[in-house]
Amino acid sequence: MAFKLPALPYAYDALEPHIDARTMEIHHTKHHQGYTNNLNNALSGGEHAGASHGIASILYAAARADSVSGMSAALRNNGGGYANHCLFWAVMGPDGGGSPTGPLADALSASFGSVEAFRAAFAKAAGTRFGSGWAWLVYDPEAAGLKVYSTANQDSPYMSGHVPLLGLDVWEHAYYLNYQNRRPDYIKAFWNVVNWVAVADRYAAAPGESF
Repeated sequence: MAFKLPALPYAYDALEPHIDARTMEIHHTKHHQGYTNNLNNALSGGEHAGASHGIASILYAAARADSVSGMSAALRNNGGGYANHCLFWAVMGPDGGGSPTGPLADALSASFGSVEAFRAAFAKAAGTRFGSGWAWLVYDPEAAGLKVYSTANQDSPYMSGHVPLLGLDVWEHAYYLNYQNRRPDYIKAFWNVVNWVAVADRYAAAPGESF
């Protein structure tokens, strides 16, 4: 199967002033397109070529077969980059912000003590990730609960069998044009564009997701 760059569900300038249009355009059309192209090249003719269950299954299967550290660099970096960015665009929106409600809010409170405690844990994961990487809220099927952590580079929670619900890209290309070295300001601004409805939908579907 050939993967395609997903269209953004909003305009490049829709997240301003929190994330600027030029960053969004470069991030989507250059970085994500590059991961997409390189993922297809990495899969061409390899043992995972022709996989029909989507990128989550490919990353999970490759990690199980090779161990995460033994996965090919091309598949690990570009498969993760493709999957991570697909989620990133989907969990943001121009009408974002506010706070989660319903079952998601209840689950966050049960797992972290409160929604605000979750926000603090997520911000800490994003702010303390050294170098490039991501901060994540994930559903762990084995524990049947939520976790927050960060990953290096483009490593995906799918590699560990976790379902990503919310992710924040803390590579410098995600924020440097607007925030320069002020990653904490970028993390703070992110909360203004989180699409909690999309995150809640992912949470509702997570227990039924299989790799």
